[in-house]
Amino acid sequence: MYKFGICGHFGGGQEFLDGQTVKTKILTEELKQEFGSTEVKVVDTHGWKKNPINLFKECLFLIKNCENIIVLPAHNGVKVFVPFFVLLNKIFSRKLYYMVIGGWLPSIVDNNIKLRGHVGKFTVVYVETHSMLERLVEQGLNNIKILPNFKRLEIVNENELVYSIGEPYKLCTFSRVMEEKGIEDAIKTVIKINESLGKSAYSLDIYGPIDPGYVERFERLSEKFPEYIVYKGVVDYNKTSKVLKDYFALLFPTHFKTEGVPGTIIDAYSAGVPVIASQWDSVNEIISHELTGIIYDYRKNSELEYLLLQIFENPNKINNMKINCLKKAKQYSTETVIKEFLKYL
Repeated sequence: MYKFGICGHFGGGQEFLDGQTVKTKILTEELKQEFGSTEVKVVDTHGWKKNPINLFKECLFLIKNCENIIVLPAHNGVKVFVPFFVLLNKIFSRKLYYMVIGGWLPSIVDNNIKLRGHVGKFTVVYVETHSMLERLVEQGLNNIKILPNFKRLEIVNENELVYSIGEPYKLCTFSRVMEEKGIEDAIKTVIKINESLGKSAYSLDIYGPIDPGYVERFERLSEKFPEYIVYKGVVDYNKTSKVLKDYFALLFPTHFKTEGVPGTIIDAYSAGVPVIASQWDSVNEIISHELTGIIYDYRKNSELEYLLLQIFENPNKINNMKINCLKKAKQYSTETVIKEFLKYL
């Protein structure tokens, strides 16, 4: 009998850097490190629609042979895997844990009473923020606990902090490259500011996998990039703090209202880099306004432009936040979060 069974997206041997895959892999690595690799059995949901019968057989093996089952379904999989494990558990009576990725679960179960009933049958559902917990409790679920997103990252030392004192001030984005993540807001704003000032006040480096549906548009955009905007590809999830530490600030102009605890912000904090982010449902739990970053309304893109112009006149507004970011990073370390998770068990 295995101690843990984990059902989530591991990527099928391919390199995926999305939040779901990274969180699934990190959780698995931590449990293997804590209990030994022989105590952890995994089922990879990658490409499950091509062979659903085989996957369901693997899930059946998982629940038959593991004491604790942890499920990390993506947005499209929650309506399949949550009811399926609840059904299997009527036979096997294991401890079922649902580890939520992102902030969209309250909206889904609010509109799906049947799914809400299935979610309520899990031993514990771990959500990333207090606002998610409150919404789910209001919907009648009493098995909700908070477990923020987490990463095992090397948090830079205070003496490694990079304080920018001259232009161009280096900005970056560090998430999926797609319109909904506000990438075009960042590009347009940096270009507009530099053109209005008649110099390269800011540079912008873009990191992250390009969303398949956005490749063509992004290629057209990148053909017109001025020299101070560069796409720099993807970075291994365990090397992000080393890459980010040389930046002045990270831009996170997301249009998604249901972000949870974005991994990119944990990356930035670990590097001592403040975040300039748009408003989403839980943003005030993640970013302490004017202490670890600055929050604005993405629906008013002129606010981002105004903020960056202000910051250009007073860069210490950002530089003074860097040490606060290092302190905040510790809240999202695997040492802190996994310890809490094991305490629940």
